[in-house]
Amino acid sequence: TVSGLKKGRKSYGGYRPAEGRPRTGPMRLLPGFLGPDRQRLLLAEVRAIVAAAPLYSPVMPRSGSPYSVRMTNCGPLGWLSDRSGYRYAPIHPLTGQPWPALPALVLALWREATGVPYAPEACLINYYGPDAKLGLHRDEDEEACDAPILSLSLGDTALFRIGGPLRKSPTRSLRLASGDAVVLEGPSRQWFHGVDRLLPGTSRLLAEAGRFNLRSEEHTSELQSRFGISYAVFCLKK
Repeated sequence: TVSGLKKGRKSYGGYRPAEGRPRTGPMRLLPGFLGPDRQRLLLAEVRAIVAAAPLYSPVMPRSGSPYSVRMTNCGPLGWLSDRSGYRYAPIHPLTGQPWPALPALVLALWREATGVPYAPEACLINYYGPDAKLGLHRDEDEEACDAPILSLSLGDTALFRIGGPLRKSPTRSLRLASGDAVVLEGPSRQWFHGVDRLLPGTSRLLAEAGRFNLRSEEHTSELQSRFGISYAVFCLKK
């Protein structure tokens, strides 16, 4: 099993992180972080972002093999994957337009859950169809690798796999239901993680089948940039 996993209270509303700095503990599972109203509000923000910056199909570096997820971004920078590699860029790869601004709600959720004072610079949005998945990986393209990762789930339950600092580390599977949150911080910031599959029909939040995943992150350290890219993941499933 994976050590260092803490489970929060079912009602998340009483949690308040230390003001002005990120927590440095292990991975935290926060069931019910978003209530029904905030789930619907966040979904509306995602719909608006996707309308302005359409989902596209990324491919793996070198091989060109397509991901099973589709992506878009919001914020000053967006995370991209293509034959030339992984990188951050200020414009949409298909439209050539800047990414939409980060919604105020995304910023509020990030600060509420992590307690860090700076605003995210990038928010990646992944869309998972009913059969999509994401293999084990670490988020290590950011210079500020000590920034926490926040994951919020909306819609169908996902089987989220979490490992350790090495690809061969033991793993465990967690069910992330609509409104749940996961925070990777401290040592767990470098843990391998992925999505095994979705459990269709476990939520009615989205009209279509599948799952969205929003990720905001810190790309550069505060010492190098006045505005870091904080990392938050928001998962929207059917």
